Amino acid sequence: MLTLALSKGRIYEETLPLLARAGIAPAEDPELSRKLIIGTSEPNLRIVIVRAADVPTYVQYGAAELGVTGKDVLMEHGTQGLAVPLDLAIGRCRLCVAVPAGFDYASVVRRGARLRVATKYVQAAREHFASKGVHVDLIKLYGSMELAPLAGLADAIVDLVSSGGTLRANRLVEVEEVAPITSRLIVNQAALKTRREELMPLIDRLEQAVAP
Repeated sequence: MLTLALSKGRIYEETLPLLARAGIAPAEDPELSRKLIIGTSEPNLRIVIVRAADVPTYVQYGAAELGVTGKDVLMEHGTQGLAVPLDLAIGRCRLCVAVPAGFDYASVVRRGARLRVATKYVQAAREHFASKGVHVDLIKLYGSMELAPLAGLADAIVDLVSSGGTLRANRLVEVEEVAPITSRLIVNQAALKTRREELMPLIDRLEQAVAP
């Protein structure tokens, strides 16, 4: 039995059509069921529903052979023990730096001032600002990132942006893109060697489902 780790929400909803094109259908809707392990139309494949941030951990340690996760999660978690064979081209958004409207970010950076930045993407933010030589104090938050500048907790935020509507509603503006984000298929590296005959046909079917 192969196990595919997915998270509820946007990634799950956008993965479903890919699975359908690959001939795979979940036996139940996780939004309507309390079950965390769901069978599929493939006798040898089941889906386990986990938190988005936990998908790479389940795959890394072999509790699931495969998973679907955003590049943003991989940037934080790293890819140790993981193969990343496919960009699934779903869950498109971008990881950005945003500041309050009217905040002269370029001038502050030019002067070499130290910025306070709120984010849950600490690793990605640290690498981004280090590459630019910008001095920052990183404040880790888990939700309502837009509130941090409004409450005076931070000068800027690093967060995922899709339409930008939430930023505009809170009078924040994008000033830099850290990275474009899409969801990726990840595979346990050890399983890819020991169970290659089972995994490769499934990976090939998903690759064909992604192809335009």
